[in-house]
Amino acid sequence: MGAKHFLRACALASLGAVALCKPVENQRRAAFAEAQKLADPSYGPVPGEDPMFNSHWGKTPTWPGNLTDAILPTKKGAPGVDDHVWQNLLAAEWIIFSFYQQAVEMFNESSFIAAGYPNTTYKRVQEIRNNEAGHLRIFQNQISATSVKPGSCKYNFPYNSPSAFLALGTVLEISSMAFLTGLVQQVKLDSAKGAMVAIAETETRHEVWALMDIWKVLSSTSNLVVPGSCPRENPEYPTPSQHLPALGASKKTKSLAPGATIELAFNDPKNQPKFVHGRQYYAVFFHGVKNETVPIDTRRWPQQGIQVTIPAKFEEKGVIAAVVADTPGAPTKETIVAGPGIILEQPEPLGVKLL
Repeated sequence: MGAKHFLRACALASLGAVALCKPVENQRRAAFAEAQKLADPSYGPVPGEDPMFNSHWGKTPTWPGNLTDAILPTKKGAPGVDDHVWQNLLAAEWIIFSFYQQAVEMFNESSFIAAGYPNTTYKRVQEIRNNEAGHLRIFQNQISATSVKPGSCKYNFPYNSPSAFLALGTVLEISSMAFLTGLVQQVKLDSAKGAMVAIAETETRHEVWALMDIWKVLSSTSNLVVPGSCPRENPEYPTPSQHLPALGASKKTKSLAPGATIELAFNDPKNQPKFVHGRQYYAVFFHGVKNETVPIDTRRWPQQGIQVTIPAKFEEKGVIAAVVADTPGAPTKETIVAGPGIILEQPEPLGVKLL
């Protein structure tokens, strides 16, 4: 809730609640005002120059991750040519930063050692948290003064152990790389493309660390953003959003290894795919540079499940992304009717899972 909305709620509170509202109101005013200072690109430490973004140790959020309000426009006029792309990236970066920040607060060095990981793991998690805070600032500064710079929401991260956290971190880092690879093709300014390449280099380092040191188990994820928790000033994320049905594997599925036959599941009862009678649909799998299309039979859905076989030619390593599409290869986002689902394959076949 933004400061102005909180103040309105306090104004409508009963007389008995006013005394309780006042101290919190003052705190929210101060937090909101501090966040608005971030509209000035020269305010505060500079990523890439200030060592804080590498060596801020401890459980307190790394600046500017402690300033979670949306930053309001300071000028009137048309949005910058690439603003919507950077708004998407900033909203996504709040998820990544909050993911690592929560782990820093939840665990300590002993937590990871007891789980069988190197004694440097907790420090490395803090380093990555710091890097992501620097990305927050970079993305904020890329958005023009005529557009809102999104603030943080509340998030549901499905982990309660160091192992589950590290596994989910692998998913998020790999997803970040895929996200950046797509968005760098959308931006128009060369400076924006350069900034994204620089960010991608850091995310690659995070990903490599995760794959080398901690890739031992897998975890699934769902919608991480708590509904209604974002600052009201935030634009929709992502923009534009297709609101595609989530794609998963049914509980009947016994294996997600290449060559295995799985049953698709669309787990949100309020958002189910719409299959047109007589039209052919496909499961499209992406792995590395490979793109494999497998026809699926949707004629008896939802009374009967949809079966599909994961291409056997894929190796049991890395990540396989899957979507349901009405066109072979899913050449455009408009051809996708459900997904994506992410299949993480272990270096050893240790119970892969569709996310």
